[in-house]
Amino acid sequence: MNATELRDLLRDDLKTALRQRDRTAMSALRSALSAIDNAESVPTAASAGAIEDASVGVGTTETARRELTPTQLRDIMRSEVDERHAAADECVAAAPDSAERLRAEAAVIASYADLNGACDF
Repeated sequence: MNATELRDLLRDDLKTALRQRDRTAMSALRSALSAIDNAESVPTAASAGAIEDASVGVGTTETARRELTPTQLRDIMRSEVDERHAAADECVAAAPDSAERLRAEAAVIASYADLNGACDF
């Protein structure tokens, strides 16, 4: 599964979560989508944004995105799951409800595992 297919699946499931008012899924899916988008971004030049380099016309402000490999997608999703487990472990004593929510979010993201080999964790 490539990044576009995974992103489309996550967005479709986010729409479903929004309709069902599933806050846990909404949070997890938004975070996963953001992580993928951030990983696809390309660094900008130091002079980016200077008026002399401003583009004019429809579509000229669009920037190229990096193409992520299935391994990179797997690593991104694994990182999202690991971050939630680590945060849950840190706050379990002080805020058990928050820890439970974080673990539930991790489970939502982990449910996208092994999608055509993209996320086999």
